[in-house]
Amino acid sequence: MNEIFDEALIARNRARAMARNAAGSDFLLELAARELADRLSLVERRFDDAVELFGGTGLTARAALATGKIGALRRIETDASFGEAENPVTVSGYESVPLEPQSVNLILSPLSLHLTNDTPGMLIQMRRALKPDGLLLAAMPGSGTLSELREVLLAAETEIYGGASPRVIPFADIRDIGSLLQRAGFALPVIDEESFTVRYDHIFALMRDLKAMGMANPLLGRSRRPVSRKFFLRAAELYAERFADPDGRIRATFSIVFLSGWAPHESQQKPLKPGSAKMRLADALDPARRQDQP
Repeated sequence: MNEIFDEALIARNRARAMARNAAGSDFLLELAARELADRLSLVERRFDDAVELFGGTGLTARAALATGKIGALRRIETDASFGEAENPVTVSGYESVPLEPQSVNLILSPLSLHLTNDTPGMLIQMRRALKPDGLLLAAMPGSGTLSELREVLLAAETEIYGGASPRVIPFADIRDIGSLLQRAGFALPVIDEESFTVRYDHIFALMRDLKAMGMANPLLGRSRRPVSRKFFLRAAELYAERFADPDGRIRATFSIVFLSGWAPHESQQKPLKPGSAKMRLADALDPARRQDQP
């Protein structure tokens, strides 16, 4: 496995962000929590044993519990500071799912899978932890996320230093995410994507928000070379030139992929066997033949 993320740094970034608890910095997590809870509320069944996996502040856990669809819910986090005295968390490394096989019937994963070196392995661990007919509901940033910031940082560094290093993490394409769900053995996968535009006064406000979210650069291949004030000022100029609205505020795109999948169970709908169709495709597509059908 080719590692691209510094797992220890991810844990430190998230713990620092939790300790600071900057007002309003969890707006993306709040959005994901609300959407995942809405999707859970539409499922016609109850989940007695649920887990929130690396959900940060616990917004998703609270929103999911409010649906009335959950009996008991545990939270798993990278540090005990994410819990409370009356509601402690189970502490685990960021790339592991410390659950017994077939021990839970709902896993909630809000905005954490994008920082895993072995995303297929994490999905397999989740599927194994689910009881038959158990459900995974997850949200993760998609490929359009922070495209503007990536572009201007690359341009500014190339212009000033004659080369560039990765400063914004790579985000997966929705088609790749769907393939990973299937490879991990999930049945009935559903994947969709929504894009949101957030406006800021300038690039520095955006970067403060990202740090407050625990999303500071965790790439193993990140440059350790200090950059000058000139670099950030030039990036700010480029951002304002390319992605500002008429009022001068800049735009930042966040694309969130929502995914769900079920642990296989014999009661689930199965695809038809090859050759079992009662009409040829050519006949179905022929308007004249369709008119002859009763």
